[in-house]
Amino acid sequence: MATKQEFNSFEEMLASSDLPVLVDFYATWCGPCQMMAKILEQVSAQMSGKLKIVKIDTDKYEQLAVDHRIYALPTLVLFKNGEAVDRIEGVMQTADLIQRLQSLL
Repeated sequence: MATKQEFNSFEEMLASSDLPVLVDFYATWCGPCQMMAKILEQVSAQMSGKLKIVKIDTDKYEQLAVDHRIYALPTLVLFKNGEAVDRIEGVMQTADLIQRLQSLL
């Protein structure tokens, strides 16, 4: 399950994580994003301790979305050691997402 945390910057959050970080760029009005939220809850439960999942509302953090070239919602970006290593646009089923993430961890 996602927990709310405050950081001075997105980069600080990525750098301070000892686990890979999967960032879900979403918007509250986005139907597919709402579907993805349920899938990410399942992924979080199954990959607990291997991965951190962070949700970023692109309406609240527009500059962050621009900086990371988010053109479609939802977009998932996997960061390892502060660097983006994978990007997924659109909805992906739980089993497929877990398989893809495990191959990158």
